[in-house]
Amino acid sequence: MKVRCAWAKDDLNIKYHDSEWGIPQHDDQKLFEFLILEGAQAGLSWSTILKRRQGYRKAFSDFNPLKVSKYTPKHVEKLLANPEIIRNRLKIVSAINNAKQFLKIQEEFGSFDKYVWEFVNHIQIKNNFKKLSDLPASTPISEKMSKDLRDRDFTFVGPTICYAFMQAVGMVNDHTVDCFAK
Repeated sequence: MKVRCAWAKDDLNIKYHDSEWGIPQHDDQKLFEFLILEGAQAGLSWSTILKRRQGYRKAFSDFNPLKVSKYTPKHVEKLLANPEIIRNRLKIVSAINNAKQFLKIQEEFGSFDKYVWEFVNHIQIKNNFKKLSDLPASTPISEKMSKDLRDRDFTFVGPTICYAFMQAVGMVNDHTVDCFAK
């Protein structure tokens, strides 16, 4: 039997843990997906978001930032009525705004991947935490990322959200030392 990080307890979380969390991601559309999902998670559990992930994919044009950037107030109203996602106006409007800002970064840097991985010098940070309670909620790097994103008019990108994003896309490997995925 595989030993996993303590948070990976049910089938959905186990699948996510084993196949995505902490694995370096360099595809801009996937990076956009995690940026939106991590923002949607604010104040909620990750399991809540994972259960709605397919709904988010449908609702947000498979996380195509160009399409999402063109969403209108009518789209917002439709999304607010969609039970397959978190129906929070601020989070929905944030996703649309962040799509616009995401495109600006792609234009400036050539890709969001080049921009965001620069925060870790394009090398995954491998931590060696023994237990879940040792993991930080944020770090100086996530604080720097958060500040830069906010300076670029992104929303729902506080230091804790940025750190969760970094974990999700493998900028940091926070699998505990006893985990098979370490």
